[in-house]
Amino acid sequence: MAVYAEGIPCWVDVTLDDVEAGKRFYGGLFGWTFEDPGIDERAKTGWSGRAGQAAFVNALSGGKKVAALAPKRDGRMPTAWGVYFATDDAAALARRIREAGGQMVTDPLPVPPLGTMAVAADPGGAVFGLWQAGSHAGFEKRDQPGSFCWTEVYARDKDRTDPFYETVFGFQGFDLDEEGEDFRTWSPAGADPGPDTAIGGRSVMGDAFPVEMPDHFMIYFVVEDCDGAAAKAVGLGGRVQAQPFDTPYGRIAVLTDNQGATFAVLAELAELAEPAEAAGPAEAAEPAGPTEAAAPAEGAEQAAAAERAEPSEPSEPAGPSGAPEPAEPSEPAEPSAPSEPSEPPAPPAPSEPSKSARLAESDEVDERPGPDGPRKNET
Repeated sequence: MAVYAEGIPCWVDVTLDDVEAGKRFYGGLFGWTFEDPGIDERAKTGWSGRAGQAAFVNALSGGKKVAALAPKRDGRMPTAWGVYFATDDAAALARRIREAGGQMVTDPLPVPPLGTMAVAADPGGAVFGLWQAGSHAGFEKRDQPGSFCWTEVYARDKDRTDPFYETVFGFQGFDLDEEGEDFRTWSPAGADPGPDTAIGGRSVMGDAFPVEMPDHFMIYFVVEDCDGAAAKAVGLGGRVQAQPFDTPYGRIAVLTDNQGATFAVLAELAELAEPAEAAGPAEAAEPAGPTEAAAPAEGAEQAAAAERAEPSEPSEPAGPSGAPEPAEPSEPAEPSAPSEPSEPPAPPAPSEPSKSARLAESDEVDERPGPDGPRKNET
């Protein structure tokens, strides 16, 4: 049995053109250090196509695994962050995904000794990863500065998206209707639905999002200082897609790294911040707090999103460094193959319904939407 229960976000990773440049950016932004994931030579060759070449690196925060950086296996793949959902049986879950109207981008693939990964796309084209744990269970740290805390999918047709995830993973939905925003939190199967048990959510993309932007996942990371992180990202060659803004769960900003991958950062309110330890047993899904989505951005990220717009050709996630690789957050990104079950959320807290319209008015939002403010869940 995996450390994380089925359907819980257990890992995140990002697919990049230049992993070394990515290490400089994320090392400078989050203080991450990096290590070889420890997969055997046969797995490396199968993943990268060349013997002796590492397929990805694990990112560590305080010595604990929090994510993975992976090189693109194909130049046509989008530069994006992706999330992986835990499963005890990747093959059975892949069958359910097809039966529910989704499709498999990459069928279950062993990544010895770490585990088995797969990449799928929902009916709207949003890409996500699956991770069946071996020696790598997923996040060793989450909901703390420098680690994953929340994920949500941006969809155009909620009547197609909601039934898919609730059928495939058994998620219990809870609708939040505030200020005209349409946001739904998802709690694990068997849990009472609501923000206190949520492990992710779904936001509806409105007119503020470019028409060419496909459905996609957004990944959130905890920081101590949201404004400081935004300024630091710019200094490292990145961009601010949505300027820092306040939400009931903390201060959020949507950023793009120095290669075009978009993600969000959240500085939690003092009363909500709890020292969360590494990923715990799968049974406990951590609640999240609703987040508000930032307005979509244009440019490099839209281009990447457009590449993923066709579910039939979603790009594969980077490669497991322990977990599957999810798709880019603001553009429906296709998970990069897990590099050990990659990052997103030990139990994060959902954020309020996205305020895309409001954020869209900002000059800074030129590429993709970003959520408002996730809270934490416990794994």
